[in-house]
Amino acid sequence: MAYTNIDDPSAHFQVATYTGNGSHPRNLTNDGNSDLKPDFIWVKNLTDNGSDHVLANSSIGFNAPKGVGYAWENGPFGGQMATNSTGAESTPAATYGYISTALTDGFTAAAGGTNGDVANANAKEFVAWQWKANGGTTTSFSESGNNPGGTRQTNVDAGFSIITYTGTGANASCQLAHGLGKAPEWIIFKRREAAQVWAVWHKELGDDYKLVLNALDGKDADGAFMNSALPDATNIYVGGTSVNTNANNGTYNCYAWTSIQGYSKFGKYTGSGNADGPFVYTGFKPAYVLIKPDTANNHWVAMDTTRDEYNGGGTAYIFPNANEAQQTAYERMDFLSNGFKLRTNGGEWNGSGRNILYMAFAENPFTTSTGIPTTAR
Repeated sequence: MAYTNIDDPSAHFQVATYTGNGSHPRNLTNDGNSDLKPDFIWVKNLTDNGSDHVLANSSIGFNAPKGVGYAWENGPFGGQMATNSTGAESTPAATYGYISTALTDGFTAAAGGTNGDVANANAKEFVAWQWKANGGTTTSFSESGNNPGGTRQTNVDAGFSIITYTGTGANASCQLAHGLGKAPEWIIFKRREAAQVWAVWHKELGDDYKLVLNALDGKDADGAFMNSALPDATNIYVGGTSVNTNANNGTYNCYAWTSIQGYSKFGKYTGSGNADGPFVYTGFKPAYVLIKPDTANNHWVAMDTTRDEYNGGGTAYIFPNANEAQQTAYERMDFLSNGFKLRTNGGEWNGSGRNILYMAFAENPFTTSTGIPTTAR
């Protein structure tokens, strides 16, 4: 029986839902068992079509007001980006709303105006997925030879690292030390100062393929992306002159995860095409699952138990690659005490013969660190 060292996943990852009230600033508090000061925040307006996903992290600074004496209406600094867009990092006008800062247990959002509100629009429903890295405390590393310089903050216990760096453009194997102590299994890269795709690597893709988070694309052969080298327990290898990972003077965010028993899992299952689909063992009851077939013309799909409590998250879903509102349908996935089971023959979820990649984070471990089974909820 698999034990875990993380008895309370809410200390490292939480999902929050809230109804916007149009105010700014607005402090939003999590309701997990543990306090969580997030370093990576992903917010989505669930109500409106045309509303972007918003991602921000503490390594580059959230969109706080410019300084003492500045009004919220004068706009933010720092940057945020949308997974449904290739756009560069933006410092949005206050009329669009933004994530302002992380709190001891939550974050501050600012409402926008008539141009669309991505964080706290009045009477709109929102979800916020939040991960803890190192409480905003970063370690700097300098450019050395072909290797980029930047900052890193790592949560070794939860297997999560945020790396910001500046590319060297060197046509060589360029190393990024991730600090996890074991090889990452899921990595997301996004160029900050210029428009580029969200480049995603998953351990099941091998060293020469990537997925694109902002698109319906299938796996794409791209040896330059990670220089045809798998990440190891020390380094991520970014590829030569790839504009997605190492353009000369290009600035990048890199989010890296590795599985932690009883808390997170990154894997693959094969779709059966049957409504009574496969069961996927994770070793915990998931709080959140993100899936993507490695074939083209299929959405990324995000589900969680906070937005949808029916049997734990199987009917309400979001497409991270699109700016569409939340969708609900018949039951598509059961979230169980030790994994999830597919309940549809739908292509994104369970298309026949398709390799479907997933990342999952725990609501409850199946077995605690003391070997006691948790109570299924």
